[in-house]
Amino acid sequence: MQNTLKQNSSIHQASHKGLIAGYASYFGLVDQQRDRIAKGAFTKTLRAWRLAGKMPKMLWQHDPKQPLGVWTRLSEDGHGLYVEGRLTLGVTKADEAYLLLKEGALEGLSIGFRTIEAQQDKDHKGRLLLDIDLIEISLVTFGANAKATVSVIDG
Repeated sequence: MQNTLKQNSSIHQASHKGLIAGYASYFGLVDQQRDRIAKGAFTKTLRAWRLAGKMPKMLWQHDPKQPLGVWTRLSEDGHGLYVEGRLTLGVTKADEAYLLLKEGALEGLSIGFRTIEAQQDKDHKGRLLLDIDLIEISLVTFGANAKATVSVIDG
């Protein structure tokens, strides 16, 4: 997966510090809340963000009082929600997050969202999320989906 990320990443050729990329969500995997996200669940929300000319917030541990930087690219692909962003170095928490990412002490990504449409997933005793309203994407120590991680740092 690392090679795929680097090939798809528009940041891999950049030499700026603080650039990150990875998957904020994977389709079809049951997370710790027993939710699975269906392919296409981000379609409407990504369109809405594009039309607004904005991006979801990049936060530390889902805390709205601790923004870390900006997301510069979001896209759905066959795996899930691919993201690229830039930490705002010079902001204390962003500096800390950058150092933790570089050391491998931090790698998790997690989405904050509102459920628009879901159905019960009796096989997994949870929900299948069909349509979600993406609010923010956080760098986290432990994400609900363990596979959702930052895989590229500084390109």
